[in-house]
Amino acid sequence: MYLADKKIKFGIQNGLNVARAGYTEDQILTACMLADKTGYDSIFYMDHTNVPQWKNATVLDPWVMLSAIAAVTNNVELGTCVTDAIRRHPSNIALAAITLDRVSKGRAILGIGAGEAQNLKEFCIPFEKPVSKWEEQIETIHTLYQSTPDNTVDYKGKYYQLEGACLQAPPIRKPRPPTYMAAGGKRTLALTGKLGDGWLPIGYTPELFEDHKKQIEVSMNENNRTQEEKDNFEFALDIDVYFSDDAEASWAKMKEAVKVSLFKPEILRVHGLKEIEGFDFVKYFTEYSMSDQSWIVKMREAATKIPDAVARSSTAVGTPEDMIPTFERFMDAGVNHFVIRFWGKNYFGSIDKFASHVMPALRAKAKQ
Repeated sequence: MYLADKKIKFGIQNGLNVARAGYTEDQILTACMLADKTGYDSIFYMDHTNVPQWKNATVLDPWVMLSAIAAVTNNVELGTCVTDAIRRHPSNIALAAITLDRVSKGRAILGIGAGEAQNLKEFCIPFEKPVSKWEEQIETIHTLYQSTPDNTVDYKGKYYQLEGACLQAPPIRKPRPPTYMAAGGKRTLALTGKLGDGWLPIGYTPELFEDHKKQIEVSMNENNRTQEEKDNFEFALDIDVYFSDDAEASWAKMKEAVKVSLFKPEILRVHGLKEIEGFDFVKYFTEYSMSDQSWIVKMREAATKIPDAVARSSTAVGTPEDMIPTFERFMDAGVNHFVIRFWGKNYFGSIDKFASHVMPALRAKAKQ
């Protein structure tokens, strides 16, 4: 599925890294203009309601910010990383994606996941049957993309219905703004192969990426996706990057946080790690919210058992020379679009350094 001659893409993610640092809107826009001018291919923005464990963080609406970013950039694709339709009707998501596509002159990407309890619990939004709803949400959105006043559409689902519905602003990108799906379980990976134009996970090792990529490819074949759809499918990855002159010292400070970000049943399975006893993953993913410190403590305690070597393979730390092999390993695993969360104090410098010293080497490898 991964084509050696296919262009490798690089993007920046305005995610927890940017929110936690408390960057102002002007600083974010400046960073995005820098990325646009230094050769990045995409800019993504997270969709969280809040992150109350970091009280000084600044959390903004992604659709509004992406529209602002569209106004000050010319080349980069612009996407959510990721939104969910649980908090909005799919018609709102469809119209937002179309609007972003139009104001950016055809550069929009819809990154979408099934949602998570941490954005819902305190707002009393039900988190029930998220995967079943997710499938219907994406089908509803894709159906609405094709609608006009002269071509109204119907959709009959269990959770969502349309009756003679239409939107009145066609997207510029054809056949639609691409849908990147955030998936990490068997059902969601299968749906990604069935409905997605790309895959955008976070917190992965190369081994887990290879495993899940194969599951998506099987689903593509089972759902009779065309060869063009398969060739154009983007296997993206949201990855953390931390520049440092002393990789070992920096890794020692950050490894526990990295292990927490990796901690999930699929990591334990792929790496042959014994199921960590006493941790209820189902309850964690359905009940956890950012303000519930008890779950955070349980997670941290259990995650420490992940071996250092496994955790380190997921994150790029150190000098450009230190981190190039990490990216090369993910490229060998099938990643063709990296979405980078830069951590550390010098955000602008990191964007420039990566563009100058890492991207050229990796683009050269992609052409080999």
